Amino acid sequence: MIEGDRKAFRYFFEKYYAGLCNFVNIYVHDTSLAEEIVQDIFVCFWENKTHLKITHSVKSYLFTASKYRSLKEIRNQNTRKRILKGLTITDFDDQTNHDEFYFDTEEFRSVLNAAVEDLPPKCKEIFLMGKVKNLSHREIAERLNISAKTVENQITIALKKLRAALSPYRKEIFLLFLLHFYL
Repeated sequence: MIEGDRKAFRYFFEKYYAGLCNFVNIYVHDTSLAEEIVQDIFVCFWENKTHLKITHSVKSYLFTASKYRSLKEIRNQNTRKRILKGLTITDFDDQTNHDEFYFDTEEFRSVLNAAVEDLPPKCKEIFLMGKVKNLSHREIAERLNISAKTVENQITIALKKLRAALSPYRKEIFLLFLLHFYL
């Protein structure tokens, strides 16, 4: 397998996949998550085949890797739960009823678009070139025949104005960030 023999990899996959899924499911108590973890283990196994240092057996290596990946997943799930629990209890203390928290993504998108539209024309153009088209400061400067420092200053101005316009939504933005990052 180290030399790229797919048949050897297929042999290990077919021999250990079901057993690994059952083993991981003991830890995570979720069949589809267990399958996902085991598939990730096999992807890493294949991608890192030339760098692996297997001291005992392939079976031992795969089960140990599966155990550690399962424990990592459990830690991540517990962290997510703690963060979400903490958010619902403490971060929205100015709301009397936590069930009232509702975040309309379309409304937010509308507010964001309006804030971008309110930027001065040149500032808006530079900001969109950097953030939407993913151009570097140097590339923007070359296209607009201005200095890279001017580009940097205009993007800084745009971010300050957007931050001010979006400040009433800071808790919702933070929650979206956490949900995207941890879920």
